[in-house]
Amino acid sequence: MDNLEDIAVFVKVVDAGSFTGAAEALETSQPVVSKSVTRLEQRLGVRLLNRTTRRISLTEAGTELYRKAASALTQLDEAQLDIARYQAEPRGTLRISAPTSFTVLQLRHRLGRFLERHPHVTLDLVLEDHVVDLVEQGYDAAIRVGALSSSSLIARRLAPCQQVFCASPQYLERHGAPEVVDDLLKHNCIVYTLGRDARTWRVLDEDGREIQLPVRGNAYVNSGLLELAFALEGVGIAVLPTFYVGDALREGKLVRVLAQARLPEIGVYLVYPDRRNLLPKLKALLDFLVESFGGEADWERELDLRGA
Repeated sequence: MDNLEDIAVFVKVVDAGSFTGAAEALETSQPVVSKSVTRLEQRLGVRLLNRTTRRISLTEAGTELYRKAASALTQLDEAQLDIARYQAEPRGTLRISAPTSFTVLQLRHRLGRFLERHPHVTLDLVLEDHVVDLVEQGYDAAIRVGALSSSSLIARRLAPCQQVFCASPQYLERHGAPEVVDDLLKHNCIVYTLGRDARTWRVLDEDGREIQLPVRGNAYVNSGLLELAFALEGVGIAVLPTFYVGDALREGKLVRVLAQARLPEIGVYLVYPDRRNLLPKLKALLDFLVESFGGEADWERELDLRGA
């Protein structure tokens, strides 16, 4: 590495055909150029150029060094140009972690439009329903749905999202609708097992304090899509985010129950490690998602959620 600058000067001398020509191209003086080549020869222990008062010529060693060094320097220049393009426009691979159900139901068409808009970006999308370490596992960012815990990550909220109690009309016809939260203790509840303390549902009282309600049921699932399917089949009462159940509520396939009960608020976020040196590819995704969601939950359109 100590020789790299001197090698670049040596290549420039050969290309220019003289020390004077190289000095002009490098915007320096002829003695500086001559000293650089001499220093390189001393380090390598071999003469690279035959010098006369009128011209220079390559020695055998000089010819070999020039052949390899000129090619290497060209590749270095090209590499720097490529890296510069990464800073100038969105390009390269974006490795993103995202929850399975939300991606399938709400995100996939948005990401499709993003790729159409940015054809030089490759999306490496990993669907997983647990929180990953972005830095340790090599992710550029993650889509997260829920209440975020404190961390050093930068979080940009994309959209709100409410949770609702719901059940099918068939289930409610057979078992009746709960009138107060404690009535859930008498109902079959569909339990999502990936949440914290899955057998306990959390409801907020009038002062915003959390009430923990132990529930029971005969369906425990680690997939929100399966939880939704069981609710539609009339298995029991479920707590689901509105991005799952918006269509089913509008179509009457599910009915909201306990509308007066308040459930903890969640949201949709893009999280990433550091806002400094934000590469264009990630900034493009962030800007696109902010624009696409517009800070609103379009899956809640035409739903009356004022009781929440």
